[in-house]
Amino acid sequence: MDARDGTDGRKGTRGGDGAHGGDIAQGGDGARQAGRGGGVRVRGTVVVPESELQWRFSRSSGPGGQHVNTTDSQVELRFDLAASTALPPAMKERAQRRLADRLVGGAVLVVRASSHRSQWRNRQDALARLADLLNEATAPPPRARRSTRPSKASVERRLAAKKLRGRTKEGRGRWSDG
Repeated sequence: MDARDGTDGRKGTRGGDGAHGGDIAQGGDGARQAGRGGGVRVRGTVVVPESELQWRFSRSSGPGGQHVNTTDSQVELRFDLAASTALPPAMKERAQRRLADRLVGGAVLVVRASSHRSQWRNRQDALARLADLLNEATAPPPRARRSTRPSKASVERRLAAKKLRGRTKEGRGRWSDG
C-alpha cells in the first residue's frame, strides 16, 4: 500500500483517486448533487427533502465490463411514503392507493437503477423515476364527463347518411335470370 496517496498501487480498484467515481459510494456530496439542491419536486411547490430518501449501493450487472466488478454503481432509492411529512395528507393517501402494488411492506416505495456505468448517472435516473412515479400517483383525478345529447343537426346528418347508404345498397338488388 502506498502511504502517500492511500491506494494499494493497482489500477481500477476502489479507494483510488476517485477519477472513475468509485468514491461516490462512500457518501460524499453525491446525494446533494443528485438531488439538485436537496429533494424531489413532486407537484408545484411540494418537495420531498433529501432527508426522507434512503440510498443503497451495490455492484451492478449492467454495462461497464471489469469496472462494474469493482464499483458499487447500482442504486436503490427508498422513500417511506407512509412516514413522509413532505406530502399533504390528500396527496399521500392518493399515492398510497395508486402505488399499492409497488409499495414494499405497504409503505416504502423502492426504485432501482443500474442502466448506467456511473453511480452518479444511476442516482439521477432513480431520482427522475421517483419524481415521475410520485407525480403520476399524486395527480388529481380527472374531471367527470358531463353527458350531452347529440345536436339536432348532427342527428339529421346521420340519418341522411343512413338513407343514402340504404339507397345505394337497394340498387344492388338481385339479378333476375330472365
